[in-house]
Amino acid sequence: MTPRATRPALAALALAATAALVSACGTSAPAAPTATTTVTRTASPPASQPGSGGASTAPVSATSSSPAAPGCSSRYLHGAIADGNGAAGTVFSNIVFKNLNNTACTMYGYPGVAMSEGLPIKLVGATARENPATARELVTLPPHGYAHAQLGVSEAGNYDPSACHPVTVHWLQVIPPGQVAGLYIPFRSQTCLDRSIRVMTVGAVRPGKGSVNG
Repeated sequence: MTPRATRPALAALALAATAALVSACGTSAPAAPTATTTVTRTASPPASQPGSGGASTAPVSATSSSPAAPGCSSRYLHGAIADGNGAAGTVFSNIVFKNLNNTACTMYGYPGVAMSEGLPIKLVGATARENPATARELVTLPPHGYAHAQLGVSEAGNYDPSACHPVTVHWLQVIPPGQVAGLYIPFRSQTCLDRSIRVMTVGAVRPGKGSVNG
């Protein structure tokens, strides 16, 4: 066999192999099917020991299912207490949250609430009990929009003083659902030092500023 006779054949084979490699590299793998996943998040700040004097927070829990907007951060919320109405020894008022951010955020569930006093501020008495009469719902606060939760405070005088040990406080610590940092709201009231007596109840967050119903 003459070497010159094989050169064109070898060149043709090499060219064909190169073309096949280029063709293979230019072929993309089929895209994997897209999966839609629903994520459920549960966030709970650490439980506090009111009156311990240390850094503490009121217990709060929140659950949301893939909200369209992120949860409302305490950093971008303002808290206030709306005037309340009394009924059968209990005063009902609204904790009003304002979204200070320029983007929407969501709230879901019950805020954590405790009375506070002193400098540095520490929790006094028991935290608020969740009122099951108001079910959880996902609430979206538009930029500079509002949400509220109803707060009920029983008079400390309704309880035996020897068991209650009533004390006057000047602050309310409120932790928005799903958050750890609290909002401190001026609030003058009385509570019981005995943590086994809960003088407060709190409802789930609702849209808007709300109205007080005693």
